[in-house]
Amino acid sequence: MRAFANPATYQVPAIGSLTDDVLNQADTRPNAAAFSRKIGDSWEDVTYPQFRDEVVGVAKGLIAAGVQAGDRVALLSRTRYEWTLVDYAIWWIGAATVPIYETSSPEQIAWILSDSEAVAGVVETEEHRDRVDQIHDRTPGLKQTWVIDAGGIQALTDLGADVTDGEVESRRSAVRPTDMATLIYTSGTTGRPKGCVLTHANFMFELGVATREMDQLFLDDDSSTLLFLPLAHIFARIIQVGCVHAGARLGHSSNIKELTSNLAEFRPTFILAVPRVFEKVFNTASQRAHAEGKGRIFDAAAESAIRYSQALDGSGPNLLRRAKHAVFDRLVYSRLRAALGGNTTYAISGGAPLGDRLAHFFRGIGVPVLEGYGLTETTAALTVNLPDAQRIGTVGRPLPGTEVKIGDSGELLFRGGQVFPGYWGNDTATRAALDSEGWFHTGDIGEIDDEGFVRITGRMKEILVTAGGKNVAPAALEDPIRAHPLVSQCMVVGDGKPFIGALITLDEEALVGWAEQHNLDPSSDDLDRNPDVRAAIQKAVDDANATVSQAESIRKFRILPVDWTEESGHLTPSLKLRRSVVMRDFADEVEALYS
Repeated sequence: MRAFANPATYQVPAIGSLTDDVLNQADTRPNAAAFSRKIGDSWEDVTYPQFRDEVVGVAKGLIAAGVQAGDRVALLSRTRYEWTLVDYAIWWIGAATVPIYETSSPEQIAWILSDSEAVAGVVETEEHRDRVDQIHDRTPGLKQTWVIDAGGIQALTDLGADVTDGEVESRRSAVRPTDMATLIYTSGTTGRPKGCVLTHANFMFELGVATREMDQLFLDDDSSTLLFLPLAHIFARIIQVGCVHAGARLGHSSNIKELTSNLAEFRPTFILAVPRVFEKVFNTASQRAHAEGKGRIFDAAAESAIRYSQALDGSGPNLLRRAKHAVFDRLVYSRLRAALGGNTTYAISGGAPLGDRLAHFFRGIGVPVLEGYGLTETTAALTVNLPDAQRIGTVGRPLPGTEVKIGDSGELLFRGGQVFPGYWGNDTATRAALDSEGWFHTGDIGEIDDEGFVRITGRMKEILVTAGGKNVAPAALEDPIRAHPLVSQCMVVGDGKPFIGALITLDEEALVGWAEQHNLDPSSDDLDRNPDVRAAIQKAVDDANATVSQAESIRKFRILPVDWTEESGHLTPSLKLRRSVVMRDFADEVEALYS
């Protein structure tokens, strides 16, 4: 199938903005909890009227500080309640939020602040302000910065004490759907990040259809989610706005070390995460079970969950399969659900391929993972699997009002109301991404089945062509290898080479437990060279090779003694590989594969 169009079910209104959702919820559900905030050891609810009043207070402060409609305001912070508060306050006065990852270096911050011409900033900590101060001579437009942890929210509120309700409402009501809501800089796997302009209309279209299509997640009376992904990323941001739009209770968790306890306390009904999080949940549970001498039970339960899920796509699980599933539900699955808070009925995955086996496992334990696909330029989701229309191995069908087609080169092209109007100050890049008919060129290669389900098969810029002329999509090999408990990262190489090879890094945390189980010294510095470790990785490579042709298979691999991380510069904040950086820093290791 070369094209598919899902009829529109929603039309963006001619007037209004994202702030209307706050007022609507405050008017119609004044006693409902919009948010739950972690204060000390307890969670305290924030109603919609309370949130509205806090937003207005910060908005008045921004007006008093001289922020004009259309100005850009930077926001650098971990995921927390104040992130959402400031975001809506910026929108309230017709300005645009420029999110910055809290892990960004001074150099990265300097580029974003200068390119966006931000006039003000809100940061989380004094250390963040120090980073901004380091590059103040390169950001002359930045006039003021407030620090959340140093009383910045109250300082803004106090600053706006003399601004009238009429003045702030005049600014809010002047915002139109076509106005810019945010300027998000792509994480930049290659070159400098580009600023993606997203309008209020982009968000309104996306949420107008997505929350209806996923009503079982967003629109139940007790719908709630705990955000722990960075709000600087569009994936988390659209869930934030979606919760306010739909009235689902929202919580924030900024410390990954406290995530398990936060999930248990908050008890979300749905969660969202990138595939690496789901891999870690599975691998951690597997390692713990093996360490406790219950590895055989866990392995059998995992296989049973996968088979049970696979049967759901056919004639359904037979009596024996259902009986085994019920036993393992009591012994294993219920504990895994408890680790997700005990109340989670769905999860949403995006940002990278999830993998069939992991998707079947989670559906088999009773937490279906709805995989979707989208980019910053498309305000998150273009396609998504739905509770009542899920096809594992695909990223779902286009949302209503969205069209997809396959270009001449096999590239996936999309058109819809969530597609951005262009890059900030970069007409050349905009023309390369958006053609004259409004089709957005994703850079991804894919397929469309007869029912409109989309499958991603590779990234155009990442396709390798061996010396023998064979085209190889790295993701088909990397994703299953990365799913192995011992593997942290994998990068397939071989462009212009006689065969395909791979560089593999190990998960240090998993390696410690694995070494203890295999009577090895976990503190040893040469575990990456241990024959048993290499045999385990070889098995993962062999399993991945079984899914491709011989010409595409990995012939040789090297296990590296160091991992690739965001801090090392080899991963983006959204955990995507910076392939060019890896190739530069590990050129000798790549060449060693072919010598």
